[in-house]
Amino acid sequence: MVPGHTKIYNVNYQMLTCVSARWQERACIPGPEPEPHSRDLTAAQAGLFPGISFMVTIDRNENGSDTVLHVQNLTKTFDRKTVLDTITFDVRRGEVFGLLGPNGAGKTTLIRTILDIFRPDTGEIALFGREFSDDIKDAIGYLPEEGSLDKEILVSECIRYFAELKRVDAIEKKMDEWLEKLDLLEYRNRKIQDLSKGMHRRLQFILSVIHEPDILILDEPFSGLDPLNIRTLKDILLDLSGKGTTLIMSTHQMDEVERMCDRILMLNSGKNVLYGRLDDIRKEFGLSIEVHYEGTLPHLDTVTGINDSGNYAELVVEEDTDTQALLKTLAENVKIRKFEIKQRSMNEIFIEVCRK
Repeated sequence: MVPGHTKIYNVNYQMLTCVSARWQERACIPGPEPEPHSRDLTAAQAGLFPGISFMVTIDRNENGSDTVLHVQNLTKTFDRKTVLDTITFDVRRGEVFGLLGPNGAGKTTLIRTILDIFRPDTGEIALFGREFSDDIKDAIGYLPEEGSLDKEILVSECIRYFAELKRVDAIEKKMDEWLEKLDLLEYRNRKIQDLSKGMHRRLQFILSVIHEPDILILDEPFSGLDPLNIRTLKDILLDLSGKGTTLIMSTHQMDEVERMCDRILMLNSGKNVLYGRLDDIRKEFGLSIEVHYEGTLPHLDTVTGINDSGNYAELVVEEDTDTQALLKTLAENVKIRKFEIKQRSMNEIFIEVCRK
């Protein structure tokens, strides 16, 4: 254990807002002594600060499976309101898994329950084939959607502090590498209060990955970033994924979901409404046909949905629809400028599912 730090357990990270060595003076709850085989945890290591992550590598599931996270019939209520309703899903080793849903769908509650910040009412959570335990926490990195850091300390002090807690080797070298990757090197010796919102977000990301976690959980990772930094962060995440890091990403950026994610889980009002591979989900929702035309569209029996803006329309059809026959019908009634068949976008599917 790092000298001068009190062990604490099961505290909501929102209660703790300081990252300097003075944190225990502001909000610290002593915890029980750990079991002989477990590791000492500080508040930072227990996942209770924004942008905190952990450092122990778990090599393999006990049962030899490639499933690194298994959630079964998870239910969570607050004040008699069901926020998570019997949620079941798996996350596989090395994949990019998207966690989607409108505001209030239960995404953040699900993440915090997985991290043992909240305790479920019913259901099971297994990481690496085992029940949640302190040593497993050490293999997780977590970037929360919102969080605060001590604004009076230097950027370098902040990174160094957390890196020391996580026993990272060659801290200065790794710090400079990450600062350079995220275009923050010139702010190394500036106070956190000098950072913009986007810079603050990038700093939090560094805190969540500097120890190279096996699983990285990101709650709205692109929030507060401009398009250039979204691209930079996306490239970094894909690079981490290519090196074997499992990514669980909650986001509203549907275009990034389509480019990055292998599989998704979509929540709406606490319920599982979509789950599986992106290609399979797109097939389930049919095809989209973009039509530019002159005239008045006729009635089309084979179309299951239409968004007609006058001279431009998006038609939704089943996967096995005879599109050539549809084109012929249109050409007999209107002048066609463009007729493009494509799979429906996740943005279209997201809107359709959430409106049901």
